[in-house]
Amino acid sequence: MKVADVMSRHVDFVSENTTVEKLSLLIFGRGINGVPVCRNKKVVGFVTERDILSKFYPSVQEYVEDPFHSSDFEGMEAKVKEIFEMSADQIMSKSPTTVTPETPLLRAQSLMFIEKIGRLPVVDDKGNLVGIIAKGDIFRALVGDKLLFTEDEEYNDWLSKTYYATVYTEDRMGHELPDLIKLFKENNVKSVIDIGCGTGEHTTELAKRGFRTDGIDRSKAMNALCNQKVKALSKEIKSRVKFYCGNYEKELSSIREKFDAAIFMGNTIPHNSHNYQNVIKIAAQSLTENGIMVFQITNFEKVLKTKKRFLSFNFARIKDEPNKEYAFLEFYDEPNQKENTILKTFAILIGDGKRWKSSGARNTLMAYVTKENIKKTLEKNGFSKISFYGGSFDGRNWDYLFRKPFDPLHSDWLNVVAKR
Repeated sequence: MKVADVMSRHVDFVSENTTVEKLSLLIFGRGINGVPVCRNKKVVGFVTERDILSKFYPSVQEYVEDPFHSSDFEGMEAKVKEIFEMSADQIMSKSPTTVTPETPLLRAQSLMFIEKIGRLPVVDDKGNLVGIIAKGDIFRALVGDKLLFTEDEEYNDWLSKTYYATVYTEDRMGHELPDLIKLFKENNVKSVIDIGCGTGEHTTELAKRGFRTDGIDRSKAMNALCNQKVKALSKEIKSRVKFYCGNYEKELSSIREKFDAAIFMGNTIPHNSHNYQNVIKIAAQSLTENGIMVFQITNFEKVLKTKKRFLSFNFARIKDEPNKEYAFLEFYDEPNQKENTILKTFAILIGDGKRWKSSGARNTLMAYVTKENIKKTLEKNGFSKISFYGGSFDGRNWDYLFRKPFDPLHSDWLNVVAKR
């Protein structure tokens, strides 16, 4: 591969007389570690974060002349106003390393490694700036594009560090548990398997209300949180709850007990991008003769047609980090009809009261589960009585499960109850 295959062609650059203050604002605002300095379009220098920070420290000559004041680190911080007024040509590297569009990609990476820099200006045969290439561009081209999409286990491990800590659990349980318990009582349900149990809220709350409940999740981080919850339960309730960690199909097949109900809450079933039908099949086999199934699925039709692929954008704080605020952005791509999949992107931003920065993003490939295809799958597995309900969710506030009819263009959730 060549540099031209992956370089960014829209490049931020500054002139020689640009102040360090404006230069710093550009570096910080773009989340980059350096910018080219150009005279017209010709590259004459490069400024990095390191070049700016180095101005806070004394030169060797200054240290020799006055070693006492050259060790005053608090005094060095006070130099920021003076440094901000300097111009780019006073601090830039005047012989920057550059590459051309035809430079081999690994040659560019070698230059970055040798020079200990993170970005390289890309120039034409006249030395004019035509692009920029960063270590991240090379990593994505050589490594990232070869990786599979985020697996459910890793995805939930990642979310457990931030997002799940902000979920309004009391509101969710207050809305969903009454409907589940009513449904279970009407169908003589005594035992429940919670598939994709996450942090185990439904599992433990149902156990507190007398149901024998088992929970399964692929995420080790989720499983650890579940087992922490168990420690706080009474001996009697502990005897009714158990958690498993691993592949859904494997774990379901290994459990000898039969259950009266299987629940898939919080969009669990679409997270099985290529095997959701088999997960449903094995879950059905783990049920008693009159066992029921419950699904809570994102209504992709509304997301695509009404919300133009946008799912939610919310702000929240975590109890243990009072000085930080998190922003959560979720959206979907158009579905791949041939593969029957849909790509979800979940991005997290973090703010400290002054500025925001990215805390990361994940792509996860999901099964494109609709009312029609899940109905067909359930019927194939012997479920003849299938009911569909709608629910609302704005990313923060929850709704009841089975009190509204499903509306393809207005419901946020597609909630399904399947009976044999």
